[in-house]
Amino acid sequence: MTKTTISNAPARVFLTADHHFGHQKVLGMSGRPFASVAEHDEYLIEAWNASVGPKDEIWHLGDFAYKCTAEHAARVFSRLNGVKRLVHGNHEARGRALPWASQHEGFVDTKIGDHRVFLCHYAFRAWPGAFRGTLHFYGHTHGLLPDTRQSCDVGVDRWQYRPALFAEVLARLEATEALPEEVALGQAQDGQRKAKQA
Repeated sequence: MTKTTISNAPARVFLTADHHFGHQKVLGMSGRPFASVAEHDEYLIEAWNASVGPKDEIWHLGDFAYKCTAEHAARVFSRLNGVKRLVHGNHEARGRALPWASQHEGFVDTKIGDHRVFLCHYAFRAWPGAFRGTLHFYGHTHGLLPDTRQSCDVGVDRWQYRPALFAEVLARLEATEALPEEVALGQAQDGQRKAKQA
């Protein structure tokens, strides 16, 4: 894995993951309420474009399309609004071939507005800068993991099958009481040391 740093400050930034365009089995695996993969894909395209404008930046944190033809993935991609950036997921054979504004292997360590963020397909228990307030966003888990004050799943299964505006994600974090595990354990150790010194 390499560290990639990109500075960006567009008017609106969105985060998303795990669309699985073209993947029939994701309907059952993730309990998505669609009668067919065609209905699923059309709904997700409409939800994306209802949220994301042509000049908005959108970070896709992996698993864009799976078990479909390259032509299907390209047709879907061409219909989606925004300046699209990809952090590779574990099902990215189709996604890698598409004309993203940028593609990143592993993770991206960047800033969105005033916030340092660590973007990856996978959820980390500990990530660079967590003690300094770095936020961590991921996909892959299809909504299974609980949020913390500094991390959450931005995949479509957690956001009504649409991309999440960065401000919405921040509001969700602020409404969460749980600290990241590493931060909570570090604070507990600091408290124990101070108690022993007193």
